[in-house]
Amino acid sequence: MSDMEEKFPRALWVRLFIYLVVGHIFAAFVYFLFEAGAR
Repeated sequence: MSDMEEKFPRALWVRLFIYLVVGHIFAAFVYFLFEAGAR
């Protein structure tokens, strides 16, 4: 497990998780804009 920690440091996992959360929030916001614009 030590070599796995060297390949993927904790900061990279945190950054990846933040990118996933922000991406989903942005996608939901764009979807909401299209839904609101269609009405």
